Amino acid sequence: MPCARSTTWLNRFVWLLCVATLFLICSGGMVTSKGVGLAVPDWPTTFGYNMFLFPVSKWIGGIFFEHTHRLIASIIGFMTIILAVWMWLAEDRRWVRNLGYLALFLVALQGVLGGLRVTMLKDEIGIFHACLAQAFLGLLAVIALVTTNFWQSLPNGDLAKFRGIKSLALFATVAIYLQLALGATMRHQHRDLAILDFPTAYRQWIPDTSAHALASINARRDARALSDVTAFQIWLQMAHRFLAVIIAIAIITLCFGIWKNAREIPALRRLSILWVVLVFCQITLGAWTIWSNKAADIATAHVAMGALMLSFGVSICAILWRLQSAWLGLPARGHLIDMGKMPVPRA
Repeated sequence: MPCARSTTWLNRFVWLLCVATLFLICSGGMVTSKGVGLAVPDWPTTFGYNMFLFPVSKWIGGIFFEHTHRLIASIIGFMTIILAVWMWLAEDRRWVRNLGYLALFLVALQGVLGGLRVTMLKDEIGIFHACLAQAFLGLLAVIALVTTNFWQSLPNGDLAKFRGIKSLALFATVAIYLQLALGATMRHQHRDLAILDFPTAYRQWIPDTSAHALASINARRDARALSDVTAFQIWLQMAHRFLAVIIAIAIITLCFGIWKNAREIPALRRLSILWVVLVFCQITLGAWTIWSNKAADIATAHVAMGALMLSFGVSICAILWRLQSAWLGLPARGHLIDMGKMPVPRA
């Protein structure tokens, strides 16, 4: 049953906000990849100017990337305020309205973290800032999904049939978020690549990080005018590679599971196929990032693809939660389902 108030335009606005947030993540990726996060040394002003009055003629070099990142973030902040108010006025379901309030809290926290990153000069804040941006986009994806008529029209599901694929989808989504955190940690070290070749690592499948091997590796890096590397940095990148393999296996397995057990949900089938396509695109971009010696545009595309993969994951998890909630009679639609009128699940 659709909501009492039409949410068509609200849903379109949320999708617009999703696209803008993805663009903001790309902008942040360019700032980090180019190492210009401190091109503007003050906050919330820009070289003493009001952020919105900073002369366009001064948008040059690294200042352009950092300043436009701030402007885009400000626009998204204003749009999120509009979203929260709009949902309060137009959305009947309390739990959906609460998602809007949560989005407003996250965007405010994100703005504060961005400012603290500049004023406190802490890379750890930058890592948290990057991870929170991904979580915010994931939340917007859920809001965009639950404000569609599609969400309201989903059929009841078979609890036993969906339990396994729901757990696998949740595992893959959490793993992707952890993978994004690992990537943010590597980017915010502001150093050259820890491993310069792919798919091997210094011509080995499992790199030797003994003291003698590290000395040899760093001697070769010095000859190429690259920064020295530690064993921790090498294994951090190896963990990123290993986790990518695990994520790929999980997503492919999930796709087979959905086509076997949830064929009656076309949206799930399409999303699962696209998720598989995205994971192969992401692996290609990861390899290309290394082959290009971390070219800013390729590295940023890699970050953006990771954000898309996370959005697909939370969307699939939300749909599976909705199907299970409908079967159990939980208030996924904003009201309890009449258990007496529910169809008997198939054995």
